[in-house]
Amino acid sequence: MSTTTAVAPLTTREAELLVTAARTAAEAAGVTVSVTVLDAGGHLLAFRRDDRAVLISGETSTRKAYTALQLGAPTADLVDLVKPDGPFHSLPTALDRPLLFIAGGLPILRDGRLIGAIGVGGGTPEQDHGFATTAVETLG
Repeated sequence: MSTTTAVAPLTTREAELLVTAARTAAEAAGVTVSVTVLDAGGHLLAFRRDDRAVLISGETSTRKAYTALQLGAPTADLVDLVKPDGPFHSLPTALDRPLLFIAGGLPILRDGRLIGAIGVGGGTPEQDHGFATTAVETLG
């Protein structure tokens, strides 16, 4: 008989802290972003779209979060996998959303287990990845 240790799920409060941390990092860099945080089941926990951001940035941040959640990997690590003839080039999604493999999506882990994901859109891929990383680091 094996035992497993329970891992606390991502809370709404933590999701809101992630959004705030990503926005604060972006604002410090002079960038306007949208931020999406999902729980482990792909449910929206927190979302922020700034009216100054490009309209599609809200959908972009959500798609990045879904991609990071579905594949359990930072979207920045997946770019080469979606090139034509790559292993993920035509990968269908369980959530009926197209995958978006541009940096800015990160899985959120607690004790090595996936508890959610964050997506940031509005800056360059490198900036979005950095803002998402800064936010996740605030959870400790």
